[in-house]
Amino acid sequence: MIVALIIACEVGFWVLLAAGLALRYLAKLPRLGAAVLLCEPLMELVLLVVTTLDLKNGAEPDWKHGLAALYIGYTVAFGHYTVKWLDGHAAYRLAGGPKPAGAGYGRARALHEWKLWVRTVIAAAVALALLQVAIWYVGDAGDVSSLQAWQFGALRVVGIHALVAAAYTIWPSKATAAAAEDPSYVRTER
Repeated sequence: MIVALIIACEVGFWVLLAAGLALRYLAKLPRLGAAVLLCEPLMELVLLVVTTLDLKNGAEPDWKHGLAALYIGYTVAFGHYTVKWLDGHAAYRLAGGPKPAGAGYGRARALHEWKLWVRTVIAAAVALALLQVAIWYVGDAGDVSSLQAWQFGALRVVGIHALVAAAYTIWPSKATAAAAEDPSYVRTER
């Protein structure tokens, strides 16, 4: 049930995001669109409550509970950032707003990557805290090794993302010829 709820939360996130942006820019109802977008954190709250109730009702802590904690941490740290990023692109594409700036090149790109790394640290901190509370809650009554494994996994992600940000710092990306000619150029190829 937890896995299905995580999937439902992820699908719900994108459905609410699409609906909110459509209301804001296609239906010209910005307040209603903003209200729909503000409903997104409620899904994570539901996931947290259901996961807690599952553990309270005697469920053995396993990978599903760890995944729920990481999902909640990720949405806390990156949810608003994702909504804001997509809102800027929707405003540009659908409402004639200014073209959103890309991550840039060189020092600007490295700074962007370090800011994303900070978000990853926040996501990991939230997940670690939720996992630790679950470990304390279960106590000696159950095997918490899977929850501890998720904690180490979250720390590994922080380390890997630090390596990515460091790589952009040590070997900064250079602007392409198209970007040098047009300052509003946003690289789309990967």
